[in-house]
Amino acid sequence: MLVHICCSVDSHFFLEKLQADYPDEKLIGFFYDPNIHPYSEYRLRLLDVQRSCRQLGIDLIEGEYDYENWLEIVRGLENEPEKGKRCERCFDRRFEVSAYKALELGETKMTTTLLVSPLKSQQQLQASGDAFYARHGVAFIAVDYRSGGGTQDQSRVSKEQKLYRQDYCGCMFGLTLQREQQGRLMDEMISPVSNIVLPASIEARLALYEERLQLEENHIAYEIIKEKFLNYRQFTCKLTVGKSEVVAAYALCYSTLPRKKAYGKIEHTLGDLHYLNRDEVRFLTLAAFNKHMHTDYLHVKELIYQPPPFHKELQMRQRLLNDPFDLSPVIVLDTIPQKKIMLELDARLYEDTQERIHRKQ
Repeated sequence: MLVHICCSVDSHFFLEKLQADYPDEKLIGFFYDPNIHPYSEYRLRLLDVQRSCRQLGIDLIEGEYDYENWLEIVRGLENEPEKGKRCERCFDRRFEVSAYKALELGETKMTTTLLVSPLKSQQQLQASGDAFYARHGVAFIAVDYRSGGGTQDQSRVSKEQKLYRQDYCGCMFGLTLQREQQGRLMDEMISPVSNIVLPASIEARLALYEERLQLEENHIAYEIIKEKFLNYRQFTCKLTVGKSEVVAAYALCYSTLPRKKAYGKIEHTLGDLHYLNRDEVRFLTLAAFNKHMHTDYLHVKELIYQPPPFHKELQMRQRLLNDPFDLSPVIVLDTIPQKKIMLELDARLYEDTQERIHRKQ
C-alpha cells in the first residue's frame, strides 16, 4: 500500500496504526508535498519524516518539489479559508501524483496521513480519493484514526518520539490567514538578504533537528526544550545625511525606533559611541565595530551582506551598552557624519518561543 505522507506528526502515529491493522501489507511512504513553503520548511519536514520511517522500518520515496506547478493549480484561490476550495485543489494534485506513483510501483491501494490531521476534512479527502479510484483503479483506503481518542494518542506519540511539531499546514496562503487571525508576524516567510540564521527561524529549527539526528546516531541522550524570549526582525534601515545623501548603514540586532524615523545631529561622544540628540540613537564606526568583533570589514556594505552570527552581534551589543535590556538603536557607519541626519528604521520586537537541545549528563 502506498501511503502519502505530509509530516511526521501525522505520519508516525498513522503508520503505526496501519502496521497493526494491515500486518500483511508492505507499506511504502511517499513524501509529496509541493504546497510546503518555504523550501527550508520542506527540508525540515522531510528530515523528520525520514527519521520516523527509519524507526518504523518503512521505505520512503521523495516526490518532486514542483512548487511552481502547485501555485498554478491553486491560482485564484489564495484567499480561500482552511478546508475550502484551495484545499480541495491541493488534495487533488497530491492524490493524482500519488496515484500515478502507486501505479508505477504496481500498487493497487493508497491512503494518506492527512486523514489523521484534525485540521483537514476527511470528507474532502474521501471525495478526492474516490475520484481517483474511479479514474485510475487505485483504491483509496479511508481509515479513521481520529475518533475514539485517536487525536489525543497522536499528540502523545508525537511528544514521546520528539517529532517536529509544526504549527501550520505548509501552505503560505493558509499561514497568511492564520497569522492575521492571531495578530502575529508571519516571520516564517522572512529571510534576510545576508542569509544569516535568525532566532526561531525555520533555518534555526532545521539546524537543531539536524543536530538531534547526530546526537541519536552517537547515542547521546537529550531533550528538546521550549523557552520564551524576545525575538527581533528588521525590515529596512536607511540613513540620509543632509538633504539627500544616502549612506550605507547597518543596524545592530534589537535596534528599534517607535516612529520608524529619527531626525537630529550628533550631540556628544562617549568612548566608541556617538549619540544622536533624539530617540536614544547611537552610532558606531566600522573601525570600532571591527575592533569589538575582531573582524576586518572594509566597508559597511560588506557588513550588510556578510554579517557576523546573530548571537555574536547580540553579545557585542550588550558589551557596548552594559545592559541586556537596552534596546536603543545602534547604527554602524563607515564615518560619523557632521550634518543633520534622518534615520529610517523599520524593525519589530515581539514575544516568541524557540526550541533548544539540552544534552543529558
